[in-house]
Amino acid sequence: MSPSAEETRARGITNGRAPSQTVPYKPKTGEIPTAPGVYRFRDAGRRVLYVGKAKNLRARLSNYFQPLRNLHERTRRMVTTAASVEWTVVGNEFEALQLEYTWIKEYNPPFNVVFKDDKSYPYLAVTLGENVPRALVTRNRKDKTSRYFGPYTKVWAIRETLDLMLKAFPMRSCSDGVFRRAEQTGRPCLLADIGKCAAPCVGRVTVEEHRELANEFVDFMSGSDQRYLRTLTKEMTDASAELNFEAAARYRDRIQALTAVMEKTAVVLSDNVDADVFGIAHDELAAAVQQFIVRGGRIRGTRSWVVDKELDLELADLVETVLQNAYDGDFAPPREVIVPEVPDDSAVLEQWLTARRTAFDGASRGGAVVLRTAQRGDKAQLAQTAELNAKGALTLYKTRRSADFTARSQALNDIQDALGMTDAPLRIECYDVSHLSGTNVVASMVVMEDGLPRKDQYRRFSIPETTDDTDSIYQVLTRRLAYLKEEAATPVAERDDETGETRRKKFAYAPQLLLVDGGQPQVNAAKRALDESGVRGIQLAGIAKRLEEVWLPDSDFPVILPRNSDALFLIQRIRDEAHRFAITYQRATRKRDISTVLGTVPGLGPARVKELLGHFGSVKRLREASVEAIAEARGIGPALAQAVYGTLHDAPDTPDAPEAPDGE
Repeated sequence: MSPSAEETRARGITNGRAPSQTVPYKPKTGEIPTAPGVYRFRDAGRRVLYVGKAKNLRARLSNYFQPLRNLHERTRRMVTTAASVEWTVVGNEFEALQLEYTWIKEYNPPFNVVFKDDKSYPYLAVTLGENVPRALVTRNRKDKTSRYFGPYTKVWAIRETLDLMLKAFPMRSCSDGVFRRAEQTGRPCLLADIGKCAAPCVGRVTVEEHRELANEFVDFMSGSDQRYLRTLTKEMTDASAELNFEAAARYRDRIQALTAVMEKTAVVLSDNVDADVFGIAHDELAAAVQQFIVRGGRIRGTRSWVVDKELDLELADLVETVLQNAYDGDFAPPREVIVPEVPDDSAVLEQWLTARRTAFDGASRGGAVVLRTAQRGDKAQLAQTAELNAKGALTLYKTRRSADFTARSQALNDIQDALGMTDAPLRIECYDVSHLSGTNVVASMVVMEDGLPRKDQYRRFSIPETTDDTDSIYQVLTRRLAYLKEEAATPVAERDDETGETRRKKFAYAPQLLLVDGGQPQVNAAKRALDESGVRGIQLAGIAKRLEEVWLPDSDFPVILPRNSDALFLIQRIRDEAHRFAITYQRATRKRDISTVLGTVPGLGPARVKELLGHFGSVKRLREASVEAIAEARGIGPALAQAVYGTLHDAPDTPDAPEAPDGE
């Protein structure tokens, strides 16, 4: 009897091929973040099959992508039915729990069988309406006089929270029957003996004192956590000063218990908060957007996308574009929109958002939309989480696009056609110059082979004297091309001590394409160096940042590559890598120079030099600081501050950087 389709998928047998170890949509391990989060498996029709949470997404998802034969039957059926997996990073486990609960209720995934009975989730409740309030775990939220905290998806999690809270606020948690029996017998239960109940049942505390405990319990769970920690810390310090070490130990235990609760229960936005929280991560090439949709204080959904970014588009302008894309459809904005930066024309943008909201909800239920940034508190924490997800999405986008062999091959072929080359540029070298107001001039060389970076072949150049960027480009390429000129006469080789084989030096490989960061002036300077070297067979080009134009030598017009093409993406990527490598070296050189100058001050060692630079944040601010301002740094007194000030202002503002050997 032939196996069913499901059995075939489970065994990984397709058209007679050998059994597959796992499913084809398995993400690369390095692409999965190690942060806490929530993941979703979807089928080919984008239906959510399963929602789960994890303290470590990478570790948890790795369990699903074991060899199929090692998986449990039900897990194997879910994994083989799915066609993709996606995840959302959150700040901590509690946020993951909340988001998992929301999505399970929203999507009703067929493989989340534990939730298919539609049983409500447990809450931590405090019965403030009773004469002697008590704390309990319940699934019933009908009592309007009680305060509820949650929901939780696991009963053990809420019981663990309650157990920690009772150490700090020993209020009643027993049932009515146990409470009445203790009143009648005059003997409290075990919780009173171990310090987790103040025992109002036998009069150890009055009803009023116990109610105050209950109110403090509620206040802490409602967000007044820091106030209680400060109060308890002060009381512990005072008790210790009075040599009342037993009381100090009790306060210490309460502080530890409350700290543990705060780590397990992140503050949730209040129930009346409706907001959209945007996180944006961007570079010169693209921008990734993460939108958290918060309704009733809970994350009801997320949206994420990657957009092409204009080169000179600032974050505030990018926010405006993102909001227009987010609400240019059947999606109405809430009353509050939280963004990483508010645009200058925020009033006009708010008016547009308000009109969009009114169009969906009507004038009576619409209301004005407020655009703001979150500076502190719960909303700021959620905004940071959204930004963290956006950064992960941008990294994943760039990694997958760069790692795609087909896309790289197409990019190299497109570059060959656009620049009129006879062969595809399998080796590309890109050069960039970096300086600070004309000082500490350095340059970088980065290499890509087959569209992938070869970091072992990167080189750095120090330029002692130069007139401008074009002269710097000319000097660097003259030094670089000298190696290729030497090989043309005598092959440059090195001998491997282990194998005895002779191989070419890495620096002696000639590129098919030589890129410089800049426009026509930089390309002309590079051409002059190439012509003087006598080296032939190298295509020269430059990429200008303003409009992402590719300039060729002796051309009055640039080559314009399609904005979304893999060819432009590859050229931009190597240009940005050259810029990163150059500026990193330039900063290290600048830091080394100022550290050398400060090191000549008597009494100012490396630790204090580091403290000074960290205190002011930059060399420029340190040079501009007064003696009094310098003296405010930790470990720097008035006399030492005067010596530092005198040294910085007697020393030249642009110390010469030592010359690095060619190719280093």
